[in-house]
Amino acid sequence: MRAWAVAAPGPVEEEPGPLRFVEKPVPVPGDDELLVRVRACGVCRTDLHVAEGDLPVRRETVTPGHEVVGVVAGLGSAVRGFTAGDRVGVAWLRGTCGTCAYCTRGAENLCPRSRYTGWDADGGYAEYTTVPAAFAYRLPGDLADVALAPLLCAGIIGHRALKRAALPPGGRLGLYGFGGSAHLCAQVALAEGATVHVLTRGAAARRLALDLGAASARDAYAMPPEPLDSAILFAPVGDLVPVALRALDRGGVLSIAGIHLSDVPPLHYESDLFYEKEVRSVTSNTREDGREFLALAARHGVHATTHAYPLSRAAQALRDLKDGRFDGAAVLVNDLS
Repeated sequence: MRAWAVAAPGPVEEEPGPLRFVEKPVPVPGDDELLVRVRACGVCRTDLHVAEGDLPVRRETVTPGHEVVGVVAGLGSAVRGFTAGDRVGVAWLRGTCGTCAYCTRGAENLCPRSRYTGWDADGGYAEYTTVPAAFAYRLPGDLADVALAPLLCAGIIGHRALKRAALPPGGRLGLYGFGGSAHLCAQVALAEGATVHVLTRGAAARRLALDLGAASARDAYAMPPEPLDSAILFAPVGDLVPVALRALDRGGVLSIAGIHLSDVPPLHYESDLFYEKEVRSVTSNTREDGREFLALAARHGVHATTHAYPLSRAAQALRDLKDGRFDGAAVLVNDLS
C-alpha cells in the first residue's frame, strides 16, 4: 500500500520535509484488531508535532494520522461484534493496560502504558491501518466521511477540555486559538447556553467564530469584552497562559488542551493566579469521552468546517495547517484506492 512516513522529524516547510510517500506492506491485524481501509483521515495539530519532532519518536518511520474514518476490511480471530464492511472510526487513544489504578478508576487516559494511533503505531495517512476492536468507534450512518473525521480527535479532545474547564451553566467561555478542535467545542458550548468569546490570530478563524455564533472574536493577545468564567487554550503557545489567566474572573478555570505547549513565562501571583484561579491540563481522552461527544454532536448538530485534500497531498496539508491557511479542519481523502 501507499503511505506517508516520518522519515526524519523536522520543520514541514523545509525541503525535503519530514514526510516521505512510501510503500509499506498492508498491515496484518492482530487477533483482537480490525484491518481498516481508510476513506478519510483528519489532519490534526498532533500530527504536526509528530512530524516536526515536538513529540519524541516512539516508532521509526511512523505513519501519522488518528482521525480515521474507514471500513472494516479484515478481522482478527478473536474479534466479535464487527463484520467486513462496517464503517468505523479510529482515534488517538489506541490501547491501555486496563488493570492499573488509573484504568480501574475510569481514568484510562492517564494509563502509563497507554498507546496512540499515529505515534506508537501506524495511523491513517495510508490506504490501510489497524485498530484494536475495543478502541474502534461505531459511526453514525448519516454523516459523510469527511464531516466525521475531525470529530474523532479534534471533537473528542475539545469535549474533554470543556469538561476540564468546569464552565458553569450559562457561563462565559474564552477560546484561545480557533482551529479544528475549538470550532467544534464552541458549537457544543453555544448549544448548551454559554457565551463564547474567541481569541485567535487568524482573520478567517475570527470570521468563522462569529458565523458560528461567538459573541466576540479578537486577536489572541487582546482582552475579551467581559471577564471569563472559563477559558480553554487550544493554541500551543505558552505565552498565552498568563494572557488567558488575566482574562478570567475570580474563581475561573483555564484548561490547556494541547499535547504540546511552548514554554510558559513566569506567572505573577497577584495578577495571574490570585482569587482562586485554576490551571488544568488535558491528557488525551477516555473512550467514554469519545462516546459522549459523538452523542452530543448528533444531538446538537455539530458540524466541522472542512477542507479536503487528496491523501497524496498530506505533506501540503500539514504545511497549510502550520501556516494557518485554512479555518476549521483539513481532511485527507483517500485518492489511492
